[in-house]
Amino acid sequence: MIQESYIRLFNKDCSYETKLEYNRRLSPFNANIKLHRNKINVNLNLQWKDIEEEIKIGLIQHLLLKIFKQKKSTANIDLYNNFVKQIPLLAPKTKSDPHLKNSFNRLNEQYFFTMELPNLQWGRASFRKLASYNFHSDTVTVSTLFKDARQEVLDFLMYHELLHKHHQFEHNNGRNSYHSPAFKRDEAMYPNFKEMEKEIERIIRKNKPARKRSWLSLFR
Repeated sequence: MIQESYIRLFNKDCSYETKLEYNRRLSPFNANIKLHRNKINVNLNLQWKDIEEEIKIGLIQHLLLKIFKQKKSTANIDLYNNFVKQIPLLAPKTKSDPHLKNSFNRLNEQYFFTMELPNLQWGRASFRKLASYNFHSDTVTVSTLFKDARQEVLDFLMYHELLHKHHQFEHNNGRNSYHSPAFKRDEAMYPNFKEMEKEIERIIRKNKPARKRSWLSLFR
């Protein structure tokens, strides 16, 4: 299948040795690719095994473009992207932190109305990745830095990630865009949008440990 994906993508024979494996180690509907010398290895989560081959060819083409650092679109890649947008409907719902669920319910009632509950979980105390939405597992993850934050701050973070679930992404010229004009417009409509951003910055500064001075600076 890798050979077929390569040929359709680049319109030439594939001179690489290829290997495709399915495994349970990767997260739901995840995949990765590795190029080493003349070998291309592709690993797919086991959930991909029963998915239509034309969609999997689009996934492999998407991965090939990454390792060869090219931008291109094909009918198969379009099939793959359309399938990815449906994955949240297929993902099992096994994680629902009560605190985060309350935040989701408030926002769903006020802004989204009929959105299906995603998986909701706390992540690590990350200062860089404050919150994220995973399309492949339909999961919102929030940094534990905000466990004790005001309700308005947590709701703003949740709102941003639910916008990703709501708007999904756009695929143009081989690139996925996750912050479309419609996304940015809706984000800016959140009450006290700028104030929430400033408060998040204050929380980060407050909790971020001071840089340790080097050994030389301590013993000059």
